[in-house]
Amino acid sequence: MTTVEQNRSTRTEAAEIMPFGGWEITPAPAGFGDRETLFRFPAADDPAPAPARLLAMALYAATLGLAGVGVGVRAIVTVFGETAFWYVPALSLFGLASVALVVGSFLSIHRPALPWLLLLAATVPLAIDVLIAALY
Repeated sequence: MTTVEQNRSTRTEAAEIMPFGGWEITPAPAGFGDRETLFRFPAADDPAPAPARLLAMALYAATLGLAGVGVGVRAIVTVFGETAFWYVPALSLFGLASVALVVGSFLSIHRPALPWLLLLAATVPLAIDVLIAALY
């Protein structure tokens, strides 16, 4: 025999409380007009991504993140010295571009190749960050 908690919120109650659209009960529409949606949070009826795919993407993103932390530490040390006016904005711009591409890759995890292309594209601004930090 199973018991049900009396004070537990249901999904319909959570939908009324939460201010964003992440708790819908109905399946998400497959597309917007004639085009398919490329970036979206997974819906309740979406199949789970393969664990190996998720692990590989997470390891790739973690590697990018650790490289970004290294650039950030180098930037902090450099900023305490004398730097050019463009140094911090340039590092910030390329770092945020890399982060945005990584976020986009996880939002498109159900696509066959797009997440990998976005992760590879996130490497480019991060590589520019590494070069700026190493050369300056």
